[in-house]
Amino acid sequence: MPSAQEQQTELQDLAHKLRIHSVNMTTASKSGHPTSCSSMAEIMSVLFYRQMRYSVAEPKHASNDRFILSKGHAAPILYAAWAEAGLFPVSDLMNLRKIDSDLEGHPTPRLNFIDVATGSLGQGLSVACGMAYAGKHFDKASYRTYCLMGDGESMEGNIWEALNFAGFYKLNNLCAIIDVNRLGQSDPAPLQHDMETYKKRMESFGFHAIVVDGHDILELCKAFDEAESVTDKPTCLIAKTFKGKYFPDIENLMNWHGKALGDKSASVVKHVESLMKNPGVKPTNIPPPTMDAPNVDITGVALSDPPAYNLGDKLATRQAYGSALAKLAKNNPNVVALDGDMKNSTFSQEMLKVDKNRYIECFICEQNMLGVGIGVACRDRSVAFASTFAAFLTRGFDNLRMGVISQTNLNVVGSHCGVSIGEDGPSQMALEDIAMFRSLPGCTVFYPSDAVSTERAVELAANTRGICFVRVSRPATPIIYNNQEEFTIGKAKIVRKSDSDQVLVVAAGITLAETMKAADMLAAKGINIRVMDPFTIKPLDITAVQDNAAACGGRVITVEDHYPEGGIGDAVLDAVSSYRNMIVRKLAVNAVPRSGPPAELLEMFGISANNIVKAVNDVIKL
Repeated sequence: MPSAQEQQTELQDLAHKLRIHSVNMTTASKSGHPTSCSSMAEIMSVLFYRQMRYSVAEPKHASNDRFILSKGHAAPILYAAWAEAGLFPVSDLMNLRKIDSDLEGHPTPRLNFIDVATGSLGQGLSVACGMAYAGKHFDKASYRTYCLMGDGESMEGNIWEALNFAGFYKLNNLCAIIDVNRLGQSDPAPLQHDMETYKKRMESFGFHAIVVDGHDILELCKAFDEAESVTDKPTCLIAKTFKGKYFPDIENLMNWHGKALGDKSASVVKHVESLMKNPGVKPTNIPPPTMDAPNVDITGVALSDPPAYNLGDKLATRQAYGSALAKLAKNNPNVVALDGDMKNSTFSQEMLKVDKNRYIECFICEQNMLGVGIGVACRDRSVAFASTFAAFLTRGFDNLRMGVISQTNLNVVGSHCGVSIGEDGPSQMALEDIAMFRSLPGCTVFYPSDAVSTERAVELAANTRGICFVRVSRPATPIIYNNQEEFTIGKAKIVRKSDSDQVLVVAAGITLAETMKAADMLAAKGINIRVMDPFTIKPLDITAVQDNAAACGGRVITVEDHYPEGGIGDAVLDAVSSYRNMIVRKLAVNAVPRSGPPAELLEMFGISANNIVKAVNDVIKL
């Protein structure tokens, strides 16, 4: 057993070795962030080769400690840490940033040791909070979660939402680390090395705060040990470091951010090598995990009971979401719900009737809510549903964008969409949400039109990989489907049809209800229309759109409670774009709306039954 001094020497040598790898990797790729790596070398050495408990052979084992590198631009040193641990050959490090290498400029889960993509700064701590919450409350396991952030990054609002969450829930299994290396990209970070202010801020958010010399191995070992001993709150290590530490004529100087060292590399490597006692050092004491995380199965999630509604009755689809969530939770212990203080509007409160311990109140912090949702779903530990007003999801879009890169499985439910919410006015009306979610690669966008289809959409989302978005409405809409109706992703429903249909009308939610009214009004005048409920806007049932449009003489009208850009209309236009002799008329909210009664707003902004009748009469003349 090596002595304490020998262990410190080994960890310091390993820190220097990680520095050298970071320089050599970025020099080979002619790009990267070696100075940002160097400031955190001792932190990484102590974490990976002394503190964290994990299996190198199984980097994502459920019982392993978690590590999130929120300052993702320091990816080279993370890759080097795993290589030196023995996960893959050190020689592979020289493939950094090559097009055929998964050692990308910022970490992604293409690598088997990365849980989530980072690099859009400010998001890592929210994900770490989700992981820590799952470990403490769901898995009830020993694993700890570590999240390393940059000091410039720590000014992001998303970080402070996460700090608030961690402090409120007393996540004592979470250890945040701020690498306070003083320098940003173009200016010093706001607090520079004002460590006392950092400490006060962390403490005010409910953290046990430890200011530490981030280049002192012994101090770091003591600080991490202290963090493990804290039982009533999360811990934050505030590490005073220097950018480019041990790089002559570069350390603590501006204008080296994001730059390979070029012709200075050789002299820097030579200098750092001279500081090492054992250039051939290898880690000798990586602690194994405590194998107490339970086995979890998130497959085959099903409603405990089928839908039970009466045709023609009216119910808001948001209320049906709450019913579906509760039914899923009854049947599967790994279904969890998150909300942003909207549970009595989104009906996610129904989870509380099944199991209050599987409901996570995230308060009015939508960015953090989505990040926590991504975190609790990591490593397939849960099936997570995060809900709020759809309009407020726009502020969390970057978390969703990064979630796609992270290969996350997060279900997002947005309520109160469109002008049909009425008097609350435009600040509460989601009119961009379909466009937003359609733009996400691999995202499935559900837009159910009644309670039956909503319950099935929620069930399908629970079993679908990737990000799923379920758009639900505030007003009650008629039940149009039998309780036994089957639904499939990418398959539309024709809800009204005759042999003499002159126009295909594609609508969903409140506008499908308006279209059915319009169909009756038109039929009274001898004009038949075909009505399509797309069910999923992405993937859209392209074949059904094309075939039914052709059957209606190539005349198509889309009606949506959404802005015209990126919604149902554009999805349908994409579907028929390669067909000759097709006309698509889009009815959508064409201006910034205002407060008013829902029916009057539908009329004012051109998506009511009367507007649909007029559009049909116009189109059949073409």
